[in-house]
Amino acid sequence: MMTGGNSIQPMTGDGPQPAGAIPFDIRPIAYVLGLLIAALGMTMIVPMAMDLIDGSDHAGVFIESGLITVVFGGLIALATRNSPRDNLSIQQIFLMTTSVWLVLPLFAALPFMVGATEADFTDAFFESMSGLTTTGSTVFTGLETLPRGLLLWRSMLQWFGGVGIVVTGMVFLPELRVGGMQIFRIESFETEGKILPRAAQIAARISVIYILLTSACFFAYLMVGMDGFQALNHALTTLSTGGFSTSDASFGAFSGPAEYVAALFMILASLPFVRFVQLMAGHYAPLWQDSQVRTFLRLTAALIVIVTAYRLLGSNEAFEPVFREAVFNIASIITGTGYASVDYQLWGAFAVMLFFLMGLVGGCAGSTCCSVKIFRYQLLFSSIKSQIGKIHSPHGVFIPRYNGRPVGPDVLSSVMAFFLVFIVTLGVLSVLLSMTGLDFVTSVSGAATAVANIGPGLGEIIGPAGNFAPLNDTAKWLLCLGMLMGRLEMLTVFALMSPVFWRN
Repeated sequence: MMTGGNSIQPMTGDGPQPAGAIPFDIRPIAYVLGLLIAALGMTMIVPMAMDLIDGSDHAGVFIESGLITVVFGGLIALATRNSPRDNLSIQQIFLMTTSVWLVLPLFAALPFMVGATEADFTDAFFESMSGLTTTGSTVFTGLETLPRGLLLWRSMLQWFGGVGIVVTGMVFLPELRVGGMQIFRIESFETEGKILPRAAQIAARISVIYILLTSACFFAYLMVGMDGFQALNHALTTLSTGGFSTSDASFGAFSGPAEYVAALFMILASLPFVRFVQLMAGHYAPLWQDSQVRTFLRLTAALIVIVTAYRLLGSNEAFEPVFREAVFNIASIITGTGYASVDYQLWGAFAVMLFFLMGLVGGCAGSTCCSVKIFRYQLLFSSIKSQIGKIHSPHGVFIPRYNGRPVGPDVLSSVMAFFLVFIVTLGVLSVLLSMTGLDFVTSVSGAATAVANIGPGLGEIIGPAGNFAPLNDTAKWLLCLGMLMGRLEMLTVFALMSPVFWRN
């Protein structure tokens, strides 16, 4: 699967194992999970401190939840600390990648169950899964009345998930050849060593950029009138393109200049973070030379013009608020953030359909964004163009290209597989949701918002003015599965379900 110094070795279902392959061992996975669980528990100190500052007895919730989480994770890490971690198999990497996004929400849900919301396990897990996958769907109402520590915890979960998916998308998915992501191996950092140390090095560099952008967003929110707590929470959920807010009205409580600030940083968060690292190193050209960056920015600008013109035609509305609402809500949906400043369903059928489709676009690979992502559409259209060329010129040579470079058949087949799995998953999940009693619009938009990790759906129940609380438990668990699969690009989860994948 890989060449060079990396030691991941593929294991196939037929024939003998390749040289260097090792028997499956769960201990290295448990060790990493234990460390991450313990680290998650330690971060509960921050919302605990917020509640202590407020003089709220809710701080005890985070003390209790944090101790449970730290002790549990610490014991797992100690029990497996001597496990071999120098040569991980492809099965181990796949399982570890999925397990992180499945296990951490279990512990992240503890403050919701024992805290002010007193949520049952289903609702608590839904909220934490939505947070860590940066989906932004919520089952909680009356957010303004919740302890500030709990609101901060929701925002922190999305912030952790945002930086987590950048590292996953830049380190693991390209090496695992998931959904065409292997094309970005050439963009990887010049680091040495095994996959886990390399991930730690990249995470350190990305974290610096992530913190700087979050800080800039925080101060920008302060400058446009948010108080410190509101600015902090929304900075965390803007850079993660998560969309959790401190108000039931979402961003409708901050209409005005704050919408422009949010739109700017949502778009910045949807660009490849490797380009920001290059910018800090003094390399400016790669950012604009990246074709997915140019395509994403041009598409976003075109959509803003279209929606603004559509709303202004035949109406007496003033230009500025119409333009501002278009900029904010389009940036929110296309990046998968999921904020809403208005109920855009009132803009008419054309706007609703456009918002549904743009949610299936997403931002750039290597960003905190979700959904299909721009580069896959570029590869798809390049492949179609090549096939059309072969039809009218059978003897011609037409090679699909990306960023000026030829694209191999393995990348194209991986992208096509992703599109197929994405569409099938969306269809199957829609049908399953409808079987729980949901109407057509809620079922289809709910499935889309889960697998594309967008946040709000469409319709009266889960639309931008609605909430996921009224859904039954079965529907919520189906949506949790959709969020997990969408965040991990579908194929990672499906691979674990294949008996051939596990056969040595």
